[in-house]
Amino acid sequence: MKLNMQGNIDDLTQGVVELQRLLGIELAEDGIAVHVERGDGPLTVKLSQGQGVIRYQDKIHFFRALGLFVEQARAQAEFSITEHPQFTYNGTMIDASRNAVPNVHMMKEMMRSMALMGLNGVMLYTEDTYEVPERPYFGYMRGRYTAEELYDIDQYAAQFGIEIVPCIQTLGHLAQALKWDYADELRDTEDVLLAGSEETYRFIEDMIVAVTKPLRSKRIHIGMDEAFGLGLGRYLFKNGFRERFDIMNEHLNRVMDITRKHGLEPMMWSDMYFHLLMNNGGHYYDLDIDFSAEVVEKIPKGVQFVYWDYYHDDQGFYEEFIEKHRKFGSDPVFAGGVWVWGSMSPNYGKTWQNTNPALMACKSKGIKEVFATAWGDNGQETNHMTILLGLQLFAEHGYTAGEVDEAKMKERFKLCTGQDFDDYWQLTYLDETPGVTKNNMHGSNGSKFLLWQDTLIGLFDKHIEGELETALPEHYAKLAQRLADARGKATGDHVHVFDLYAKLAETLAAKAASGLRVTRAYQGGDTAELRRIAEDVLPRIRALVDTTRKAHRSLWMATSKPFGWEVLDIRYGGVLARLQSAEDRLIDYVEGRTDRLEELEAERLPFYSNDPVGEHRVSHSPFFHRITTGAVLSAT
Repeated sequence: MKLNMQGNIDDLTQGVVELQRLLGIELAEDGIAVHVERGDGPLTVKLSQGQGVIRYQDKIHFFRALGLFVEQARAQAEFSITEHPQFTYNGTMIDASRNAVPNVHMMKEMMRSMALMGLNGVMLYTEDTYEVPERPYFGYMRGRYTAEELYDIDQYAAQFGIEIVPCIQTLGHLAQALKWDYADELRDTEDVLLAGSEETYRFIEDMIVAVTKPLRSKRIHIGMDEAFGLGLGRYLFKNGFRERFDIMNEHLNRVMDITRKHGLEPMMWSDMYFHLLMNNGGHYYDLDIDFSAEVVEKIPKGVQFVYWDYYHDDQGFYEEFIEKHRKFGSDPVFAGGVWVWGSMSPNYGKTWQNTNPALMACKSKGIKEVFATAWGDNGQETNHMTILLGLQLFAEHGYTAGEVDEAKMKERFKLCTGQDFDDYWQLTYLDETPGVTKNNMHGSNGSKFLLWQDTLIGLFDKHIEGELETALPEHYAKLAQRLADARGKATGDHVHVFDLYAKLAETLAAKAASGLRVTRAYQGGDTAELRRIAEDVLPRIRALVDTTRKAHRSLWMATSKPFGWEVLDIRYGGVLARLQSAEDRLIDYVEGRTDRLEELEAERLPFYSNDPVGEHRVSHSPFFHRITTGAVLSAT
């Protein structure tokens, strides 16, 4: 499609050029005339009698409008669309701290799609994955961003009106930064900074200066969530016990002194204040909590609180908790989530069931700033690319006053990413398997525990006894074919995504019930079956696991820095080695070199004693070290 863009478009042209390939357009004088106007009011897109119009207010609105124009112009000769942006800030927080640091290429690819979606914010969550010149061990061998890379990302984002906001930690979640000996005097506990120490505030200022200098935004997310060890480690020995609410206030004041010094506007996660102000030992989402005016007055002013919540599917809950945050004196930023953490694959069902009421509540309550977190807990086994489906949901809420039109959203995803919505949705079925509740609200992660669990130990075998022993392999075999078909339609780095998941599904089809079959043959004295498994079944599974590893590596190297992949190589390597050991152990038994296999004689118990097998889910564990062994994997 050829377009002849007219009007004051000097600030937009380079962004349009960057989107030409994804949109399939060409800027040409003989193209459809599109008059571009900037001003107050809603986003408007029209085509009538061969003449097009785009009216927009903010830069990001233009790029969404451009996508809408191209999408509609391909389908009809005349149209008129008006959208009213619901949020002033809408985007994502990308976790670059759980081993996979997105490379600049992937960040640019993602921002092109975000621009067409109309999302104008990216927070890069970097605990220690950015360079601090004065601190050479900060982010050492972790794939940290250089100042030049951050500048490049920021410059690229600015073409579309996307704001890059640094999202760091200035209290807790700093175990990786504090593990080196240089940090001995900075630690309170393993992952929490020593509040009150002058060296701590020199360290924090070095961090803040380093991460903000390459970026144009004056906003900064200073973190401070889940710092449960605050005041309970070296601080306790140095100062005795003090009310941690007071320590928190003093520390926040010192950090805000630094942000004020450098002309920055801080925001922080709100959960620690909720924890510290509870007298009943409750949790963050305790609806009974109430803040007195006297207590709120003690909290430092000038910081914006971020309410994070991706756990509830009740709009009323979100609305009530928004009001609790307002008692701190201002509207919170709302942080929802695209569930891509704790597994090998995304959980889109849970994302949808929790996000829709959350964003409806934000619109109902007039919250103007939202973003989707995309955590990478336990090694970022799920690739960042898979968050795009969830970002489309956030985007459509951002331009729709009421509920989102699912059919329209699917069309928009195709335009914004070049990929098929339903193909991507298939990824959720790696975990939403037979035996799992609708939308997998309990977070079963079979794609992870069935891959990593040991064939001879089988910590999750109890959960797939009975019908699931047949149902799971059949489910994964069918899914493997669907994902292979999707791979054939995908383009660019999306090919790597579907290649990985097609191979993973094929591997799980073969491996899911293998431990049960080994155990049954052993306990039944069927040595012929044991030999068949050792010589035919396990070698095939081993080959499939290695093929999956290589596909996973290709995706990682295409989209992330190489640092951190070594962890997944070690995990895959452990599975491969243990499969080889299983083969050897079975042959040793069959051929009489050992008279028993104690691993296969041990009773199989449910993974969680309070989680009845088969009641409502297969099961879950987000941690590799708990899935793979009942022994100690790594500890002093």
